[in-house]
Amino acid sequence: MDVVDRLEDAAGLELAPLVVREPLEAFLDEHGIGEGRVEVERIGEGHSNITFLVRRDGARVVLRRPPRPPLPPSAHDVLREARLLRALEGTPVRAPRVLAVGDDEAVLGVPFYVMEEVRGSVLASSIPEQLDTPAERRRTSEELVDALAELHRVDWRACGLEGYGKPTGYLERQLRRFSGLWEHNKTRELDVVEELGAWLRDNMPESPEATIVHGDYRLGNVMMGESVPAELVAIFDWELSTIGDPLADVGYLTVTWVEQEDPQDTMFANLGAVTRREGFLTREGLIARYEERSGRSVAALNWYQALALWKAAVFMEGNYKRFQAGSTDDEYLALFDRGVPMLAEKAREIAHA
Repeated sequence: MDVVDRLEDAAGLELAPLVVREPLEAFLDEHGIGEGRVEVERIGEGHSNITFLVRRDGARVVLRRPPRPPLPPSAHDVLREARLLRALEGTPVRAPRVLAVGDDEAVLGVPFYVMEEVRGSVLASSIPEQLDTPAERRRTSEELVDALAELHRVDWRACGLEGYGKPTGYLERQLRRFSGLWEHNKTRELDVVEELGAWLRDNMPESPEATIVHGDYRLGNVMMGESVPAELVAIFDWELSTIGDPLADVGYLTVTWVEQEDPQDTMFANLGAVTRREGFLTREGLIARYEERSGRSVAALNWYQALALWKAAVFMEGNYKRFQAGSTDDEYLALFDRGVPMLAEKAREIAHA
């Protein structure tokens, strides 16, 4: 049961509830967000942090919280995510507005935050009819790149993000952090993951000037508006954001982008991917658009693409570990048994291309 009324209602449950109504209602009352009983509905496709639409009289808002424990160190830090979103409020970045932050774990048992509801569509598996034409598909992919270039242009020091991440040594820290996370997450020995980590260390490029990095930037993590022409209205899922190398976002966006003729060789490249349709930019088109909009040359992209898939493999192994431990009932995570090695093998292929 994901939702209970009172904390004591959770006592006999095998899994901890994700939402406890009465303490949440008191929290929302305290922040002037609607009134009366809350109704909650799980939304989005997130398999790490969890998102709910919360409805009550006078309010429709979105609540974001970590998954059930146990959690790997530093993962799913929603308070950090809320800090970033608040810092971005005065910038052109298309991010939802944070309404309240819950750092008292007496409310839900974990930290959480509440943000505004943004209306639109996430094009994870389908496209609304009005956007499903070659011209609007092209504009959608252009908007995706343009919004990323906007993010990378933000003066992160000026908007209060000093200390959010270290501007130098980002790639070294990524390799060190995810190597350590692999040791924590792994459920089996996968030589290809270790081999890739060594290749990435031995072939690391020199980073351009540091920017805000989203860390999980892809079509499934943004929302498009409901009208034409296509307009990207919000970027979601900031849990991996930091200050670092902007090309890490470009590597991830392009390596998880599926073109019309791509084989189904990773869990990103499913045959039903909407970006296989006519009109969406190719990977080369995305790169050219980013270079034009950012004024930044994209070099050593295969290194950044290999890094992206290696990190995804490490991160997803942690989700698979939670599934094996029985701390989640998300059946999708069972696919990571094969999905993790497939990602690592694809990363090795890109690294040596």
